[in-house]
Amino acid sequence: MKTLFFALLLTSLRAAAATPPDTTTGKPAQAAPRTERPWYRPSHLALQTGGGLGMVAAGAGYEFSKNRLETDILLGYVPKYYAGSTLSLASLKFMYSPFRLPVGEKFQVVPLTVGAYFSYTHGTLNDELKGQYSSDYYWFSTDTRYGPLLGSRLTFLAPPISATGQPRKISAYYELGSNDLYLASYLNNRNGGLGIGQLLTLALGLKVDF
Repeated sequence: MKTLFFALLLTSLRAAAATPPDTTTGKPAQAAPRTERPWYRPSHLALQTGGGLGMVAAGAGYEFSKNRLETDILLGYVPKYYAGSTLSLASLKFMYSPFRLPVGEKFQVVPLTVGAYFSYTHGTLNDELKGQYSSDYYWFSTDTRYGPLLGSRLTFLAPPISATGQPRKISAYYELGSNDLYLASYLNNRNGGLGIGQLLTLALGLKVDF
């Protein structure tokens, strides 16, 4: 009985191996399903210069609300030659883009982004020596800044990442900003104080999805 069973099993395996795969359906091979991004993984990398966030600042960010809302975490650097002491900055930005305009198949224009930022600077001269100045010498903080942002960007739609199916975008952007100290100085010195041009900072940067 066992001999007959094994003989039938061997015959079945040989028949299955000899049968060619069914190729008559004509259905194309399906692409690999898109892999969902873990919640903790950033959606893009950012690199910028200026904007009051460092001579060079780099970091990563997340996108929410169908990519209309973004938050970036940046670390900036200013050499001692330009600031009197070496500065390192940690910044948090929030940006909202209400709409996008397609330009052909490969480009998008984001004509308006609005937002705000907060930054902390380590290494300012006035913080080096404790007790150097009385507590009320400066009415403002020497190491924290916050303010509004306004900008625009041009985005190139690159091919998706083959391994995950995630779309990719490469964006060049500019941002005009100001901060609490500049605005307060302007409001308190309207006659002969800061001009409008002295209120603004300019940032130029790149963002790359990954």
